[in-house]
Amino acid sequence: QVQLVESGGGSVQPGGSLRLSCAASRYTYFMTWFRQAPGKEREGVAGLYTGTGRTSYGDSVKGRFTVSHNSANNTVFLQMDSLKPEDTAIYYCAATTQYRPWSEILVVTTYKNWGQGTQVTVSS
Repeated sequence: QVQLVESGGGSVQPGGSLRLSCAASRYTYFMTWFRQAPGKEREGVAGLYTGTGRTSYGDSVKGRFTVSHNSANNTVFLQMDSLKPEDTAIYYCAATTQYRPWSEILVVTTYKNWGQGTQVTVSS
């Protein structure tokens, strides 16, 4: 098991930026951000393999969001730019501690370790 603590959510106007952080209690293999809007399924936003820093993004955020990490303290970041109202959701950090195929990095069922979630609201 690994504990995940998220921070950095809030409210912003369309076109604005926010930066989320997720601190893990120990080593992780994949660290990935998901989001869930009211009435919608949880979707993969951006994931990262901590061994090489290789990243993967959901189609709806490509070119606007950037995932990065600090391996020294097991922390992953999500820089969100050019935010849109449809980005409004609860954002969750998730992590694996063992090998998983790359194709599964944005799949919800890949993960057993989840943070508590942080609200992001984009509204004028």
